[in-house]
Amino acid sequence: MADFLEIFTAAFWSEYGSILLEEVWATLLMTSISTLVAYLIGLPMGVVMTLTQPHGIRPNQPVNTVLGWVINIGRSLPFIILMIAVFPVTTFLMGTKIGIRGAIPPLVISAAPFIARMVETALSEVDAGVIEAAQSMGASAFQIVWKVYLPEARPSLVLGGSVVLIAIVGYTAMAGTMGAGGLGDLAIRYGHQRNVPSVMWITVIFLIILVQVVQSIFSRISRRIDRRLDAGSTPLFGLLSLLSTHGK
Repeated sequence: MADFLEIFTAAFWSEYGSILLEEVWATLLMTSISTLVAYLIGLPMGVVMTLTQPHGIRPNQPVNTVLGWVINIGRSLPFIILMIAVFPVTTFLMGTKIGIRGAIPPLVISAAPFIARMVETALSEVDAGVIEAAQSMGASAFQIVWKVYLPEARPSLVLGGSVVLIAIVGYTAMAGTMGAGGLGDLAIRYGHQRNVPSVMWITVIFLIILVQVVQSIFSRISRRIDRRLDAGSTPLFGLLSLLSTHGK
């Protein structure tokens, strides 16, 4: 208990405050960059998986099967094992396998398949009647994805985004055990190796706060965009307007 109470003393913050802020920033930087790059990869993968399903608008069983296997393999590898396995790739791409730069490739590789499956699940929940109506109006596959699938699935995609961010925060903590920096690295170096339990406690508290903030923000956004929209702002109405404009 005394170790926990130590985090409320001025002496603790005088000694570890700057280090904590530096590692919190490192965690946020790793999380934000990795999430952005992972979405640039995972979002198109999830869209392709949805379109190429047997009941999709562009059925293609070979593509769907191969991409599904790639996603499943990526999701099945524990992060620590994956991080070690891709050390050569990380070194080739980033010039180092440690630090923030060294953590980003394995974080992206680990998160992208997770995002792809989340996107596929969210898009699969879109009402098939809306998709059929868009097809009957002559909409292209790109128009259906951009004007129907993604707008209709926004609440699920936003909630899924919070799950992805929280998962990546957890991955950054594990990456810290391999010298990536961030709160995980701080907990190992000071909390474990130097036997400073108070530092371990404060890293846990910071991670809990970070997770709670992310979840609260994304849940609020999801609730706001999940409200019933008027007829002039529905995805189907927007698609109809687009097609009418192109037809003029």
